[in-house]
Amino acid sequence: MTVAAGSYFDGQSAARHKVEVRIENDATLVLTGATLPQPQHWPLDRLRALADQPGVDGLTVTLFSEEGDESPREPARLTLRDGEMNARIRRLCPDLHRRDVSRGTWGRVIRYATLATAAVLLMLFVILPRMADTLADLIPVEKEIAFGKSITLQIERALGATDLGDLHCEGPEGQAALDKMLTRLTADQTLEYDLDVTVFDHPMLNAFAAPGGQVIIMRGLLDQASGPDTVAAVLAHEIGHVERRDPTRHALRTVGSAGLLSMVLGDFSGGTIAALLGEQLLRASYTREAEADADGFALDMLNAADIDSSGMAEFFEKLEKLEGGLPEVAAYFATHPASAARAQRARDNAARNDNATPALSPAEWQALKNICG
Repeated sequence: MTVAAGSYFDGQSAARHKVEVRIENDATLVLTGATLPQPQHWPLDRLRALADQPGVDGLTVTLFSEEGDESPREPARLTLRDGEMNARIRRLCPDLHRRDVSRGTWGRVIRYATLATAAVLLMLFVILPRMADTLADLIPVEKEIAFGKSITLQIERALGATDLGDLHCEGPEGQAALDKMLTRLTADQTLEYDLDVTVFDHPMLNAFAAPGGQVIIMRGLLDQASGPDTVAAVLAHEIGHVERRDPTRHALRTVGSAGLLSMVLGDFSGGTIAALLGEQLLRASYTREAEADADGFALDMLNAADIDSSGMAEFFEKLEKLEGGLPEVAAYFATHPASAARAQRARDNAARNDNATPALSPAEWQALKNICG
């Protein structure tokens, strides 16, 4: 019978007891010592090694207990430095290094995780959107404009620009045609913002509004549009989003969501949040209500300018046919989901407008298409 010397700590006092340790029937560790009130019997199947071990050959163990807190271990511990005894214990105790948790712990973990997830979702989808809606109405216009300019800078960088303005298309004849289209759309309109409309030299079929009255049209939209009326319709739609402050609401929601997620998942730098904000705005997905309101705003603006809304219908119908066929089309669908109902609404509107004339002359339309050179 192997007998080894060890050190026993009862966990109730600082006393260190010198004990002799032996194994009975390959099932029980028996501890005896002059200072122990009675022998201790530790079942080997309940033996657990502690994380802090005394050197390479040493072994410190305790007992698994169903009672107690989240770490179900007895307070007493035993330290052995006998290599033969320790090897035998390791051989007879397959659960020696098992990490135990108290009964019901996983249920509590799942319950707390579920509550935490529900709280985060409540913040993301209920509280933050309502706060963003309120803040969007409170931000001064000049602050909103500066906010929008910083976002468009991030979008330019996301699209490959090194410096602000690298993607701006400024062909003089094309710019004159764009200005003419904007002037015609906004004539006699009472708008809250001084609109700043820019064409980016990028093949993506997209157009979007940024906070503070800024509207960006991608060259890909000019390349894919069937005529100036289509571009006028898209521009009017984005102006509708501007007037509703939809981009500002969306940006504030994104900032709030990024800040909340940074606390949950780990800190983001300010630059990372800004880049994320630009990417989210570029692919902003507004609610069906916001899209319907922007459509209605665009139709009213087109009617007031005597521009045929058939271009809007044709654009929606073309997107329906192209969806999935061209990678860049997906970008526009991410922000402006086309539907047969929206196209039909535009056609019905066009049928009621007998005075419509093209938004631009053929020469002006060609100049606009060539604005990026």
